[in-house]
Amino acid sequence: LFLGQATSTIGDRIVYVALALYVTDIGSPTDVGIVLAAATFPLVAFLLFGGVWADRLPRHKVMIVTDLARFVLHAVLAALIFTDAIEIWHIVVIEALFGTAEAFFRPAYTGLVPQTVPEERIQDAKAATGALETVAEFAGPALATALVLGLGAGWAFALDALTFLVSAAFLVAVRPRERGTVEARTSVARELREGWIEVRTRAWVWVTLVVFSLALLLCFAPYTTLGPTVAEEHYGSTGVYGLLAAATGVGTMGGAVLGFRLRPRHPMRIGMICVVFWPAVTVGFAAGLTLWLLVPLFLAVGIGLALFGVWWETALAERIPPSRLSRVSSYDWMMSLALLPVGYLLAGPLGEALGESALLAIGSGLATLALVAGVFVRETWSYTARPAGRAPATPERVVPTP
Repeated sequence: LFLGQATSTIGDRIVYVALALYVTDIGSPTDVGIVLAAATFPLVAFLLFGGVWADRLPRHKVMIVTDLARFVLHAVLAALIFTDAIEIWHIVVIEALFGTAEAFFRPAYTGLVPQTVPEERIQDAKAATGALETVAEFAGPALATALVLGLGAGWAFALDALTFLVSAAFLVAVRPRERGTVEARTSVARELREGWIEVRTRAWVWVTLVVFSLALLLCFAPYTTLGPTVAEEHYGSTGVYGLLAAATGVGTMGGAVLGFRLRPRHPMRIGMICVVFWPAVTVGFAAGLTLWLLVPLFLAVGIGLALFGVWWETALAERIPPSRLSRVSSYDWMMSLALLPVGYLLAGPLGEALGESALLAIGSGLATLALVAGVFVRETWSYTARPAGRAPATPERVVPTP
């Protein structure tokens, strides 16, 4: 599982930056927003169904099917770019199908990781997967910038397609352990309702999802859509966008390594405080802060995001019944991403009307306030880490407070 995702995640990060750079080159910031929204709308729409099927079927087999589908999609995209037959609508259609496949992959992956290690090693496993994601955060943007601005965007998507084949090959060898009780299968509607119960009875879960949804709408969407344009405006090169993404990657690498050791008594409290600095630093980028300060600040942001990710996913794995973990993960992804497509679509037109830098600064400032509000929710503030090695939760033992 680790080796397959190490390969695939690097490809994902290459595409994340390559799409923004390539579409900016052949189109406009509005086109970037349309392409990113096209990938995100079906992702959000199908996530809940992806969670149900990931809890019903062997999770690694669900991931194999989605890997093969994404291989085909990005191989076709690379071929269109190589033959100079590409148009914006081609990218929109391909990324919409890509997002659909990803909606089934993500919940399956979240549920599978705890099945590969003993209970007392779940945080270590989350830190390890976080470490590989941080390596990808570092290597992916650097490779994407070099490929798009050097060899050409076609090579970026071709490499990403190849990583999905490698991932599928590794997943064939995965043999996950049984974890928790097995529930009898019922209707899709009832299983969706069971997943929602797990979310709404825990304020530390649903409030975190709400504030992150706002932060992604107000900060991440404008930054992704307008970031290359703002970088060129303030620093004279879209390559600075890739540089800052790489700096974040270095930081998240360090944060993931710290995740092996740091086990705070109140991980949600500390984790939320860490992520508040992400949109705050983005305000500095929008204001044209000197790179000598901006690069280390983005490095620090990466550390905070990585630590939060390790502690958040460990908390879910420990407190959510294993038979419902993929469904809760699907609600996690859906609620977090629900407003993101709207942000992608609005960022371009609003940026052109108000000014890209001004819009990014205002949105990031509001996102900072939303995350600060999330810190002071009672259950988030008081959440206490579960003792290592304790048996996973069961549906019968679910309680509304941590």
